[in-house]
Amino acid sequence: MVKCWKHSGGRCMAGGSAWTHSPPKALWMCVSALLLLLTVALGLAGHLALTGPGSTSLHTMRLTAPDQTGVLLNQSAVVDLQNDLVTLSVTSAGNQTSTVLFDVKHGVICYQPADQDRCFLQTMEQSDYDHADSLLNRSQHKTNIQLSGNETQRRTEFLGVLAASQVNVSSLDEPLRTLCQDRSVHRTRRTDGPGKQRLVYFCIDICFPSNICVSVCFYYLPE
Repeated sequence: MVKCWKHSGGRCMAGGSAWTHSPPKALWMCVSALLLLLTVALGLAGHLALTGPGSTSLHTMRLTAPDQTGVLLNQSAVVDLQNDLVTLSVTSAGNQTSTVLFDVKHGVICYQPADQDRCFLQTMEQSDYDHADSLLNRSQHKTNIQLSGNETQRRTEFLGVLAASQVNVSSLDEPLRTLCQDRSVHRTRRTDGPGKQRLVYFCIDICFPSNICVSVCFYYLPE
């Protein structure tokens, strides 16, 4: 038992030593250091979660497939998972590249043919959503896909261009607005075919990881 012989300001003096009711200074320093380390660790964990491998919403994949004559078609896709966008660059046998953009969020496909100063818009149907999903899902797991000619299903779809339904570019959502800048934009609708009296002006061959290749062919509907 310590016997106090002098008391001043909450301190008890005994044998020339001082004792205080406040926690030791070293304890406060230890607690402060632990809190600082915890803050740094949480910040680092958040940074890694945002910038670590596989966290980005953009993925690039390449797909090759033989056309009906056996010539390889090269196609690259930039997949934006966060915004439900798929941008395809389709290179034909003649080394011309067309751009096809699937805007799943707004339900629109935009075609920008290589040799034309026009864009063509199509409202997505269920088969189009299925095609886009095959790219959105596979892009996270594979970066290169090669389709076999024997296993690939091929089909042709016809889009009639509505000549009188030109769209103002400024009314489009991004990234369609940027893609079609300085180009005339026309709406299309899917049809059974042009018939003998109408001519098909051009086609774009598109392949998907689901082993399906589609030739999308355009012709102008009568006004």
